[in-house]
Amino acid sequence: MFNTSKVANSIKLALCASSLVALSVPLASAQETEGAKDVEKISVTGSRILSPGIESSSPIFSLGEEEIGYLQTPEFEKIIRSLPSTIPADGGNVNNGTAGAATIDLRGLGAQRNLVLLNGKRMVPFNFNGQVDTANIPTALIDRIDVVTGGASAVYGSDAISGAVNVVLKNNFQGVSLDMNHSQSSESDGDQDNISLTIGANFDDSRGNAVLSLSWMERDAVLLGDRPLGLFGINSNTGSGYQEFLAGDVATPPPAGCGGPNVVDLSGSGSTTAIPTRFELIGTGVNGQFREDGTLGPNCSLFNFNPFNYYQTPAQRYGATALATYEVNDHMEFYSSFNFTNTTVVQQVAPSGTFGSSFTLPLYNPLIGSQALDFILDGANAAVGDGTLVDGGSWTDANSNGVVDTEDSLTVRLRRRTLELGARSERYDAELWQVNAGLRGQFFGDWDYDFSYQYGESNRTTVRDGYTNLGNIQNALDTRDGVTCAVGGTCVPINLFGGFGTITDASAAYARAIALQQQKYEQEIISLVLTGPVDFIELPTAGAPLAMSFGLENRTETGILEPDECLKETPASCQGGAGGNLLPIKGGFKVDEFYFEGILPVFDGAAFAESMDIEFGFRTSDFDTIGTAESWKIGFNWRPVEPLLLRVMQQKANRAPNVGEIASPVTSGLDNAVIDPCSVANAGNIDATLTALCVSTGMTEAQVGVIPDIISGQINTFNGSSPSNPPGPEEADTFTAGFVWTPDFNWANDFSLSVDYYDIDISGIIGNFSAQEILDSCYINGDAGECAKINRVGGDLTGSAAGVNQFTTNLKYLRAEGIEIGFNMNFDLDDMGNLAFSGNINKYLTQESQSSDTVPVLDCKGYYGTSCDPLSDLRWIQRTTWSYDDITVSLLWRHINSVDVEPGERALRFEAFRKIDSYDYFDIFASYAFTEYATFTFGVDNMFDKAPPVLGNDIGDTSSNSGNTFPSNYEVLGRIYKAGLKFKF
Repeated sequence: MFNTSKVANSIKLALCASSLVALSVPLASAQETEGAKDVEKISVTGSRILSPGIESSSPIFSLGEEEIGYLQTPEFEKIIRSLPSTIPADGGNVNNGTAGAATIDLRGLGAQRNLVLLNGKRMVPFNFNGQVDTANIPTALIDRIDVVTGGASAVYGSDAISGAVNVVLKNNFQGVSLDMNHSQSSESDGDQDNISLTIGANFDDSRGNAVLSLSWMERDAVLLGDRPLGLFGINSNTGSGYQEFLAGDVATPPPAGCGGPNVVDLSGSGSTTAIPTRFELIGTGVNGQFREDGTLGPNCSLFNFNPFNYYQTPAQRYGATALATYEVNDHMEFYSSFNFTNTTVVQQVAPSGTFGSSFTLPLYNPLIGSQALDFILDGANAAVGDGTLVDGGSWTDANSNGVVDTEDSLTVRLRRRTLELGARSERYDAELWQVNAGLRGQFFGDWDYDFSYQYGESNRTTVRDGYTNLGNIQNALDTRDGVTCAVGGTCVPINLFGGFGTITDASAAYARAIALQQQKYEQEIISLVLTGPVDFIELPTAGAPLAMSFGLENRTETGILEPDECLKETPASCQGGAGGNLLPIKGGFKVDEFYFEGILPVFDGAAFAESMDIEFGFRTSDFDTIGTAESWKIGFNWRPVEPLLLRVMQQKANRAPNVGEIASPVTSGLDNAVIDPCSVANAGNIDATLTALCVSTGMTEAQVGVIPDIISGQINTFNGSSPSNPPGPEEADTFTAGFVWTPDFNWANDFSLSVDYYDIDISGIIGNFSAQEILDSCYINGDAGECAKINRVGGDLTGSAAGVNQFTTNLKYLRAEGIEIGFNMNFDLDDMGNLAFSGNINKYLTQESQSSDTVPVLDCKGYYGTSCDPLSDLRWIQRTTWSYDDITVSLLWRHINSVDVEPGERALRFEAFRKIDSYDYFDIFASYAFTEYATFTFGVDNMFDKAPPVLGNDIGDTSSNSGNTFPSNYEVLGRIYKAGLKFKF
């Protein structure tokens, strides 16, 4: 299946050689081994060197099995999300915008810029964007989680820019462990159940060990409509609906004759794709809204889309993990692992509609009422008179009489919410399996080898239902008798010229679309690592020689996306409201890598130098897509006295473009934006200069300041890889420096304090300009190159063929800088047990990016908005644990500092929504071992039932801002009760 490179062949030859060496070495005799001292060699996350007593020069935060158990969650994403060094990525609280996965975002630098490892090995990504779905991690088998700060590309290769998360599984597990957990909100919903069974045993006189862990998890949905905050939309700019929410009222109903399910008055917040249908003659000021009786008048209502969406998406997961080791002889050990997960996640949003799509409307359609037809004809002919409507534009003068009449057709928007088709949903069914097998041991003297082969595969099927087939709706509008369509066949005419119920069951069946897409990702890695001492290089002041590690690695990754014919349609797919079309993606890359690491002891037991080590490493990676990329590291750790460790590390890291960034065809989509400067929303600020710029992007002067603004904070986009200008690799300079202090106090046990500074500066970040950046660069800065990216149809940006080009490219830079503090201590209370304190604090000093020299720097530290998810400059967790015999009680304090709305958006936002105050959550855990083999656990998250901040529906991007708040950042379900039973034999 994969081509074999020279490096791959050399690795395989090395495997044969190392295997022969290991098999040819006779077992050591009893006389040789008797009395020999067995010194365990270890490796730490961030290095592949095996050495006794190794210490890291990079900051590492570890979360142990005990602390993980206190959280009582089977979801790895929620475990990591609690750490101050992370911000929420995709997960169970992301609905509109989820990929049906759970990802990690270290330091706010993006989920694609950190590596997720399982026992030091790469996990296979779930999609062609190179992201790992952490739902595939077997939480029941976790021994600890190590988080390494800063670039780790010299050790692990591409993608480890912000750091690496290494999940270390339990070794040599013996016995049987059965865990059962249940959680539920104080509103008696949001249930989550989890069962895991782990069985392990030694065999063949303890030369081998095998472990099997099985797990099942189910998570129930919670709708926005299940909470008062999510019942109806609140406008982030005007505050409409806010007082009603505070008073506990329902949304303001619309005027009589303009109603329907979930319809609200114009004074509220909601979608202009409404019921009854809104009408707009493109490129003119002619618009209005139908009434339930089919008449047409001024706009009178909005659609409340909130209640249909999820605060918590439903999910179900089955998993199986098997681990095995076998000691072939004293110099060879075979190891293997197999991981399989089946996951189903369902996303749901409000019923579909025609949204901003344009249609050719024949005016002879008899389903248009007489009053409405007169309204349209009068408005259209007036637009002909003022020059905003011309034949060949939004008007086809079929009889060439120069007058708009019933034989003509107009290009219009009919914004109709199609409730008759049901809610829109996307079901993600995913299967992932990964196998890893290897040989390790000694091959010469104190040198060790580790040869491994791993293969992983992710298969995902997505089924989209409840969407509108826009092509069929266009066919259904062309009718002369209201019974048959001009295209014939199975077409059923559709009545969009009124309120709820005008779409019949037959019309809905013809207008509805169900679509399917399949995605497959494969990863194959062959690796050989040699580690050992270089005895002839030993400084006279040191107690050990130079320790080295050399490695060869061959990695092949391929990704395939296959949408059905429905999704391939252009310029928009048959699925109205899905954000555009999809085209097949097939691509991949191969990389051959050579790397080495070294740790050179400098001092051992000297005055003011109990120990000092210099650490260094280098990796060269030869990609078949971008050529050669190199990374390196150099640092040191120094103990001037035994309790104090000083550490410094400078690294060069890189990230090669992933499959999606180099092989995506151009397709349409949606992105968030605040305002169209050429629209009616900015009419008061339009001068001659701006008018000229608007005209240069496809408008007439008469349309400037008249066409409607961006709808629901979203704008059409055209995304994909540029064949003529593919992106190059990202490069990062990362620097960390800090200390670890472990004094021996009489008043405290196991005291430790670590303080580390980090600076991660990434240049040439792979991405695209935001839609608002493109609009501002054109209309504010007058950049002709950016103006060329704007495509208008009928003057505006909301039609299916309109939007801005956002091709993938290299942007200027992205940077995160901060200080992280960790501490631990415990106190022996004699007859009262033990009291332990621990904590982790992250303080951002910088969190900013810039797309180009002509675009302003985006500072996200302490801000939230359209471009920034809430990024508190200060977060901490602090845990206090009391243990007494068979009882344990632990309290976790989670602090999130206050954040402000982005300065550029401040004037737009309602005053009450311009700041989120500091948040403090308290979670309690308790356990009681009522027998030697059984333990009962109980917990309460968000003990004081602190409500999330109210911000409205228009602040933040679609995936982050939902239900008038940020549901991934703040607790939206209220107080959560947890209970569990654990049996261990």
